[in-house]
Amino acid sequence: METVSRDGVTLAYERAGPADAETVVLVEGLGYGRWMWHWQRDALEDEYDVIIPDNRGTGDSDAPEGPYSIAEMAADLDAVLADAGVEAAHVVGASMGGMIAQQYALDFDRAESLTLLCTSPGGELAEPTPSETQQRMFDVPEDLDEREEIQYKMEPAATERLLGDEDLVEQIVDWRLESDAPQHAREAQGAAVAAFDASDRLGEIDVPVLVMHGTADRVLPVANSRLIHERLPDSDLELVEGGPHLFFVEDAARVNETLLAFLDD
Repeated sequence: METVSRDGVTLAYERAGPADAETVVLVEGLGYGRWMWHWQRDALEDEYDVIIPDNRGTGDSDAPEGPYSIAEMAADLDAVLADAGVEAAHVVGASMGGMIAQQYALDFDRAESLTLLCTSPGGELAEPTPSETQQRMFDVPEDLDEREEIQYKMEPAATERLLGDEDLVEQIVDWRLESDAPQHAREAQGAAVAAFDASDRLGEIDVPVLVMHGTADRVLPVANSRLIHERLPDSDLELVEGGPHLFFVEDAARVNETLLAFLDD
């Protein structure tokens, strides 16, 4: 693990793969640690220099008090890439990480391509998280222990393919207990997501973009990726039929195949 400091905040990142290869940086979603990229890291690290940072508030990075912003986390990402000596990178972001990736391409010049998974452009035209999902994520029964609470909150983001695999669920819960954001940082990241709006600037993104989304996403509905695709000058849209918000876990083989083909091009 490596660290770099920006504005007094220590940011942690790990690196894998051949150092002389093209760089792919994987940007986390809201509250999640580096564990969420386990499946993509395994697929990429033989061929690419893979960098996985922890967003401020998550994992081994500092968790300062809020407020946070997506622009601030994009600046954190640039500090990580500068510290790693990377001049150009393929930026892959999921959910909040996809928002950071959009902002990064608008504010900095190291992005060689973007891959945006299950994310949103923000703004008035974006389709919000359904109210029933918000209730499931924030109105948690008081009698649940810490592990049960994590599983309860996961339910809208996954399908029975994941939730029915008890060993995998237990492993994910272990990872989340170890590295997910504490409550104050999760709330600060959530406020950053709520304030994000790149919808009117997507036309300024001048790098190739792969947009992927599961059609059954109950956290950030698929209409958001269609909106992103329509407004980008150079993008491909790939929809995974029946895929949930965590489709990059449940449908990892499909996602990895599509991602590698995009990067190879």
